[in-house]
Amino acid sequence: MHDLGAGFGHLIKGQRWVARHGKWFGIGLLPGLITLVLYAGALVGLGYGADDLADWATPFADDWSSPWLGLLRTTLTVLVFAFGLFLAVITFTAVTLLVGQPFYESLSEEVDRAEGGEVPESGLPLWRELWISARDSARILVRVALYAVLLFALGFIPVAGQTVVPLLGFCVTGYFLAEELTAVALQRRGMVLRDRLVLLRGRRLLILGFGVPLGLAFLVPFVAVFLMPGAVAGATLLARDLVGEDTDDDVDEADDGQDQGAVTSPLPYGPNQN
Repeated sequence: MHDLGAGFGHLIKGQRWVARHGKWFGIGLLPGLITLVLYAGALVGLGYGADDLADWATPFADDWSSPWLGLLRTTLTVLVFAFGLFLAVITFTAVTLLVGQPFYESLSEEVDRAEGGEVPESGLPLWRELWISARDSARILVRVALYAVLLFALGFIPVAGQTVVPLLGFCVTGYFLAEELTAVALQRRGMVLRDRLVLLRGRRLLILGFGVPLGLAFLVPFVAVFLMPGAVAGATLLARDLVGEDTDDDVDEADDGQDQGAVTSPLPYGPNQN
C-alpha cells in the first residue's frame, strides 16, 4: 500500500513542479491541445454513430420483443462508446508524446537537472528517437488492444461486467499510461521496451498509484491537456524512483542522516531493491 501512495505522490509532485515552472507548463500544453482537437472530433463521430453500429451488428435481434431489443442494443451502444473512450485515453498519451517529443524530452531533462543528479541523454538524433517512440507505442497499443477486446467481451457478463470489468479497465489504462509517460525518462537512460516492462512489473502498485488516478482524470478531455506537462514531470520522478536515483526528498533525508553520522548510498541505473 505504501507504493500506491508513493506513486500518487509522484503525480502530485510533478504537477507542483510545472506549477512552479510556468515556462515548461506552457510549452507542454501545445501538443496536448493539438491532439485533443483530433480526438474530440473522433469521439463526437463515434457518439453519433455508435447506435447505428449497434443496429448493424445485431440484425438477428430485429424481431425481438420489447424490452429485450432495446436493452441489447443500448448495452452494445454503451460498450462501443466505452471501448472507443478506453482506446482514446490510452492512445491520447502516446500520440501527444509523439507530437511533443522534443518538448517533453527537454521538460524531462529539466526535471532531472532540478533533482540535482546527472541528466542522462540518449545521444540519438531526433528522427531516431521519434522512430523508437512510435515503434514502442505501437507495440504497447497492440497489448492494450488485446486487453480491450478481452474486457469488452467480459462486459457482457451480468453484474461483473458493469462493476469488476470497469475497475480492471481503469487499472489497465493507468498501467499503460504510466509506461508511456515513464518511457520519456527511461529511454534517455538506455532502457529498451522489454527492460522497461520488466522494471514496471516489479513495482506494480507504484505504477498503479501513479497511473490510475491520472487515467481517471484523463477521462475529462480538457483536464488531460492541462495535466499532461505535470504528468511528464511526475513520470520523470517516478522513473528516478524505479531506477533507484535520488530525488529531492531523498537528498533531504540524506542530509539529515549525515547530520547524525549516517551514510546513504543511492542505486544508480538499476531497479529499486527496497
